[in-house]
Amino acid sequence: MVGGAEESDCAPSPAPAGHPLPQAGEGKKQSPLDARLAPQLDSLRERSLYRSRRTVSGHHAVQMVVDGKPCLNFCANDYLGLATDPRVAEAAKRAISNGGVGSTGSALISGYDAEHRAFEEEYADFIGRPRALLFSTGTAANMGVLKALLGRGDVVIADELNHASLIDGARASQAEYLRVPHADLAGYESALATLEPSRFAAVVTDGVFSMDGDIADLPSLARLTRAAGAALIVDDVHGLGVLGERGRGSIELLDTEPDVLINGLGKALGCAGGIVAGSETLIEFLIQRARSWIFSTAPPPAIAAAARESLRILRTEPERRAKLLANVHRFIAGARERGLAIPERPVATPIQPVMVGDDARVMALSNELMRRGFWVAGIRPPTVPRGTARLRITLSAAHEFGQIDALLDALHDSLAVLAPA
Repeated sequence: MVGGAEESDCAPSPAPAGHPLPQAGEGKKQSPLDARLAPQLDSLRERSLYRSRRTVSGHHAVQMVVDGKPCLNFCANDYLGLATDPRVAEAAKRAISNGGVGSTGSALISGYDAEHRAFEEEYADFIGRPRALLFSTGTAANMGVLKALLGRGDVVIADELNHASLIDGARASQAEYLRVPHADLAGYESALATLEPSRFAAVVTDGVFSMDGDIADLPSLARLTRAAGAALIVDDVHGLGVLGERGRGSIELLDTEPDVLINGLGKALGCAGGIVAGSETLIEFLIQRARSWIFSTAPPPAIAAAARESLRILRTEPERRAKLLANVHRFIAGARERGLAIPERPVATPIQPVMVGDDARVMALSNELMRRGFWVAGIRPPTVPRGTARLRITLSAAHEFGQIDALLDALHDSLAVLAPA
């Protein structure tokens, strides 16, 4: 099982004109590769696991046009509504006007721009760590960090619902991989207790889990890793901008300082990229050894400029975070009033799963909601474990109470219409 992967599980949509969905055995004789792949695609369709893209026209905002149809978006990770903020867009435009679009090379060759450096310094100051390093994507950050820091003879102890990029990076490192049942502190403790003193180990976890919306017990994990002489690596992409008094994420909420903090620019900051924060030694080592950073073209300077503006807004406009949390509580209260099954959490986050279970039914519900004008992603295996298909509803500071109430009514009615047989 590959748990916690944040993939697009959109409901099937018609193929674009001129691009019909491929069918096994169609047309001229298949190549050996196509002959191998086509039956697997057919199997995915038969099991309601086939994925299709939807096309967005215009702004990626709360109100948007998807496959030519206006709808309200309740499946994006734009928690603070910054992806379409005109100030963020203007910062990107200025950077393009000043320096063009591409960075033209990797950061160690010709691609390290003043905008990259400024963002790294401002983010490190915000998060309270000595240094930070900007990656092209969050996945590149996770892969680069884990492959650089771990190798044969080392041990990774990881939550089973970690994001797919954490799983892939840990396995690619060739360290021994110990998977712990979700949020099972006794499992972590047991795994750490079996370590030989000579072996280096790292506990790896999401801060906020991307498909469930719950928060890792970081203080307990920090205590366990310290006692065992291990390192704590936290991916908090869904906590940044959302949790904590200043929006620094689950590490601030839970007053925990991991050895390695990984964050993303594509959620609350509304941009793109990954960022790693830690000690001077850590960042210098990653510059020498993180292959996904060394051998990738640096992100466009305009992305770093936009992220700087998003970070400035995050720091100076706490009312956005307050509005987001008010929207989350509005959804939770409304869901309970309507008898909808949503998980109870000690701390509310913008990720609110509605558990369905059956793969075909979750996609039927997603399609029905889209028909009613609401875009809500249906999430199926392998993104989540088998039997746990769900509607993944995400809230933003840009949503209004009336829109949330309308979604809840549509969700209640759709569940009634598509009740299990």
